[in-house]
Amino acid sequence: MNILINDHPSELQEGATLADAIAQARPRPPYAAAVNKAFVPRTAYVTTPLAEGDRIELIAPVTGG
Repeated sequence: MNILINDHPSELQEGATLADAIAQARPRPPYAAAVNKAFVPRTAYVTTPLAEGDRIELIAPVTGG
Protein backbone atom coordinates (compact mmCIF):
# COMPACT_ATOMS: atom_id res chain seq x y z
CA MET A 1 0.00 0.00 0.00
CA ASN A 2 1.13 3.57 -0.61
CA ILE A 3 1.23 6.05 2.25
CA LEU A 4 2.96 9.32 3.08
CA ILE A 5 5.42 9.64 5.95
CA ASN A 6 6.18 13.30 6.67
CA ASP A 7 5.02 14.09 3.11
CA HIS A 8 7.39 11.52 1.55
CA PRO A 9 5.84 8.64 -0.42
CA SER A 10 6.42 5.26 1.14
CA GLU A 11 5.26 1.74 0.38
CA LEU A 12 4.27 -0.84 3.00
CA GLN A 13 2.75 -4.30 2.84
CA GLU A 14 -1.01 -4.65 3.21
CA GLY A 15 -1.92 -5.08 6.86
CA ALA A 16 0.93 -2.83 8.05
CA THR A 17 0.62 -0.93 11.31
CA LEU A 18 1.91 2.42 12.46
CA ALA A 19 4.77 0.56 14.15
CA ASP A 20 5.80 -0.82 10.73
CA ALA A 21 5.81 2.66 9.20
CA ILE A 22 7.89 4.01 12.08
CA ALA A 23 10.37 1.14 11.72
CA GLN A 24 10.73 1.96 8.03
CA ALA A 25 11.19 5.70 8.65
CA ARG A 26 13.66 5.21 11.54
CA PRO A 27 13.08 8.59 13.22
CA ARG A 28 15.43 9.80 15.96
CA PRO A 29 13.73 9.72 19.37
CA PRO A 30 11.99 11.44 20.93
CA TYR A 31 9.04 11.86 18.58
CA ALA A 32 5.26 11.77 18.54
CA ALA A 33 3.17 10.14 15.82
CA ALA A 34 -0.08 11.05 14.12
CA VAL A 35 -2.12 9.29 11.45
CA ASN A 36 -4.27 11.56 9.31
CA LYS A 37 -3.70 14.38 11.82
CA ALA A 38 -4.90 12.30 14.79
CA PHE A 39 -2.35 11.76 17.59
CA VAL A 40 -1.63 8.09 18.34
CA PRO A 41 -0.25 7.17 21.78
CA ARG A 42 3.00 5.17 21.74
CA THR A 43 1.20 2.22 23.35
CA ALA A 44 -1.09 1.97 20.29
CA TYR A 45 1.57 1.99 17.54
CA VAL A 46 1.49 -1.80 17.09
CA THR A 47 -2.31 -1.97 17.05
CA THR A 48 -2.98 1.00 14.74
CA PRO A 49 -3.66 -0.35 11.25
CA LEU A 50 -2.78 1.71 8.20
CA ALA A 51 -4.73 2.03 4.95
CA GLU A 52 -3.92 3.10 1.41
CA GLY A 53 -3.32 6.86 1.28
CA ASP A 54 -2.83 7.40 5.03
CA ARG A 55 -0.67 10.34 6.04
CA ILE A 56 1.73 9.67 8.92
CA GLU A 57 3.48 12.52 10.69
CA LEU A 58 6.46 11.84 12.94
CA ILE A 59 7.02 14.99 14.95
CA ALA A 60 10.06 15.88 17.00
CA PRO A 61 9.53 18.12 20.03
CA VAL A 62 10.72 21.70 19.80
CA THR A 63 12.12 23.40 22.87
CA GLY A 64 12.96 26.96 23.55
CA GLY A 65 11.29 30.11 24.54
